[in-house]
Amino acid sequence: MKSVRPRPVVLAGPTAVGKGTVSGYIREHFPHVWLSISATTRPPRPGEEDGRHYYFVSNEEFDTMIERGDMLEWALVHGRNRYGTPRYAVEKALDDGFMPLLEIDLQGARQIRESMPEALFVFLAPPSWDELVRRLVGRGTENEEERTRRLATAEVEMAAADEFDVVIVNDDVRRAAEELVSLMKSQRT
Repeated sequence: MKSVRPRPVVLAGPTAVGKGTVSGYIREHFPHVWLSISATTRPPRPGEEDGRHYYFVSNEEFDTMIERGDMLEWALVHGRNRYGTPRYAVEKALDDGFMPLLEIDLQGARQIRESMPEALFVFLAPPSWDELVRRLVGRGTENEEERTRRLATAEVEMAAADEFDVVIVNDDVRRAAEELVSLMKSQRT
């Protein structure tokens, strides 16, 4: 009997909603879920490792990846840095029967909808706008100008929640991660 090919799952949501935290929890507790690693031109944050959290690349390297068609999607985020999903690794994970989870931004999710319409699109939402602001400020990784830019982007991203198949509220990391993994298991095509 032929094994069932998993359905890719796209996880998106506003800045500081906890996409990385939920994905990290899944990485640690659910090894059967294959997490896509994005390439980015931004510098690493404290504790981030190249090849584990992101592939940190120069603008020139990113340009080359785009020119070769190596990106499933890519976007300029917050008007500053580029992020993208390497195509080959996702296709290989699908072919190998893994449940792929792509943690990306709204622009990337829209591109994936065009290139992989069979994917399941999940929006990770904060419990409230005030909580999102608190998380962004509490992170302490952005200056005031960057926070203002990210919050403006977050407003646009929050308004796009209805473009997604499912909304999961991240009021508890463990619960949100478990809900997402349960959803993924139910979506094998």
